[in-house]
Amino acid sequence: MPQFKPAGWPSVIPRIVTRDLTGLARFLRDVFDAKGEVRSGAPTEIRIGDSIVLISDGGGVREAMPAFLYVYVQDADETYRRAIAAGAESIETPADTPYGDRRAMVRDTWANVWQIATYRGNP
Repeated sequence: MPQFKPAGWPSVIPRIVTRDLTGLARFLRDVFDAKGEVRSGAPTEIRIGDSIVLISDGGGVREAMPAFLYVYVQDADETYRRAIAAGAESIETPADTPYGDRRAMVRDTWANVWQIATYRGNP
């Protein structure tokens, strides 16, 4: 069967179009310890944990398009603090949910909303 996607990539990959590609990439590295370098002429591949997020400037033909993403991290409280320190606006402070996640929510300066969670098990 022919390969229909790059090896190791999932079938669904979020993509964010922004007017500040370098700034958003820096935010993701600072807050989520993301890996990946900004590329020109192609979407920038950012890895957060075992996931991929593509970010690009739209090549001048696409308008900015923010995302709403749920991200599991080792420590939701610490990641939330890093997001606020990096300029994000708090939507929800860290709190325990009835389904076992400790979760917070922020909006970055590019209008992306990030739900930041650590699974703690069923209550």
